[in-house]
Amino acid sequence: MMLAQKTQTSMEKKDQGMQQGYLRTLMLVERLHRQLLDVVKDELDRERRDDINSVQALLLFNIGEDELTAGELRTRGHYLGSNVSYNLKKLVDGGYLSHERSSKDKRAVRVRLTEEGSKVCTMVSELFDRQLLSLGPVANLGEDELGRLNSALMRLERFWTDHIRYRL
Repeated sequence: MMLAQKTQTSMEKKDQGMQQGYLRTLMLVERLHRQLLDVVKDELDRERRDDINSVQALLLFNIGEDELTAGELRTRGHYLGSNVSYNLKKLVDGGYLSHERSSKDKRAVRVRLTEEGSKVCTMVSELFDRQLLSLGPVANLGEDELGRLNSALMRLERFWTDHIRYRL
């Protein structure tokens, strides 16, 4: 009986530790995303670009040299359906994106960067390049640690995808 109680107590502590770790991970993922948007907003402010927001700038960065549909952007990034449509319309209206109907599927609209959109994409890319130079010395993050972090986050992403797909 005593051994069973010790094992149960040990299991409860492990479960409690796992719960705390998981909840902390959830909080950090959400907070990091908001901080990334703040970092991009700060760069836009430095460049005196007040006609575009950080979500739109990241959208341009993620499009890059590609030509994509809104559906492809949703599957690639962290964009909600209406959020993508709204931001794509704003970016087209602002002259950052050009769009045309797909020749294969007339319902789909393909977008690509204009010259102005490419400038914003380059600005975000240069921001990330500058950050990369100080990531090791300032944040004490190296290639191996980033690799382990990315691997863990991809496993978490796969877990969440399976949770939705298979209703775990």
